[in-house]
Amino acid sequence: MRHIHLDDGLRLRFPGRSEDFDQGVEIGMIAVLMDQGLSEFSRWISRSNLSQVEAIAKQMGYRIEEGGGDEEWAEITFLYGTTKAKPKLRLVHSVG
Repeated sequence: MRHIHLDDGLRLRFPGRSEDFDQGVEIGMIAVLMDQGLSEFSRWISRSNLSQVEAIAKQMGYRIEEGGGDEEWAEITFLYGTTKAKPKLRLVHSVG
């Protein structure tokens, strides 16, 4: 049994359920968020679910970027569209 990340500070777990069930819930939540048309969102997901998350993201027009994590978890940012965003530039004044 593991925790499933819903939102910042909100996690669920389903005692007595299998890993397959947990993975299905995780994919279902991510699919709902993508279906809402959010331009960007982040979630912690199980690394064991990463390949399935990548596949569904691609099918729904999202690209993903991994922001960190550990051996078991990955923080994933979902970005709508296939092109990378332009970098945010800022004006820097030189001294001298």
